[in-house]
Amino acid sequence: MSAPSHASHASPISHAVQDHHSYLEATARERLQHLLDPHSLEEWLPPSARVTSPHLAQLDAPVAFDDGVVVGRARVDGRTVFVAAQEGGFMGGAVGEVHGAKLVGMLKRAIVERPVAVLLLLETGGVRLHEANAGLIAVSEVMRAVLAVRAAQIPVIVLIGGANGCFGGMGIVARCANAIVMSEEGRLAMSGPEVIETASGVEEFDSRDRALVWRTTGGKHRYLLGDCQAIVAESVAAFRTAALAAIDACMKQPIALTLSALEAEQVLLRERMTRFGASGDPLAIWAALGMHDVAHLPMLEADAFVTAAEGHRLGAVA
Repeated sequence: MSAPSHASHASPISHAVQDHHSYLEATARERLQHLLDPHSLEEWLPPSARVTSPHLAQLDAPVAFDDGVVVGRARVDGRTVFVAAQEGGFMGGAVGEVHGAKLVGMLKRAIVERPVAVLLLLETGGVRLHEANAGLIAVSEVMRAVLAVRAAQIPVIVLIGGANGCFGGMGIVARCANAIVMSEEGRLAMSGPEVIETASGVEEFDSRDRALVWRTTGGKHRYLLGDCQAIVAESVAAFRTAALAAIDACMKQPIALTLSALEAEQVLLRERMTRFGASGDPLAIWAALGMHDVAHLPMLEADAFVTAAEGHRLGAVA
């Protein structure tokens, strides 16, 4: 997957023929292969560098030669971007010290080299229990680095569509970005269903009710609540198209990081809790937003759902 720097001169080609590539089923490297312009990825600290987690080695746990994340410089439609893709197949994409350091290093380098945007392909259950303290520190450093990139007026776009969703501290990282693109199959939340059930009981949240889990944390609900800016079909090509549109939108209307913007978001969140806090199911929230035939909405394809949601979404927060 790693390419020498001179390969960056290859001309981009249309990805229309690659619509059949599933984002959900692809590995991190396969997603990048079909999301980016061909042969444009220059990977930093690739598997050949053998930079692995010292904590996992001390516990005799399996290691990955890239520590479960790919970072580097590439092009999308001829535009230079920095990218990171978490590998959900390695420890559920969980963040450890080296994993987090690669993300932070990529983000700090973005401020220096100023790409058009940073794309984060997130798929993670949060922090590795094997190296919890180091992982927690790493996630906090990633948050700070994301905000620093945004403060430098470089858009950060998050893509979520993997089987593991985006949970824990990286769920917070996602909400620090300029924009989030999700598929219906993607999930976004602070705590996973099993964690909520363990802490508060099955009466609060039944993690075995998969339909409820996806209604609560899935892309459609997040889109209606304004937690993500776009919901797309389950293909790498759809994510690529949406990522380019998000970059264009951010460049046309940059969103400054200000105290007033943060306060406005807090007001919106409080209003959301007041309005929907007593709702026991997302379908009740959808009905309260004015959506019709809510029981049928989960069956709609992404494009049809976006059409049905027109005029009913809460104001998106960035």
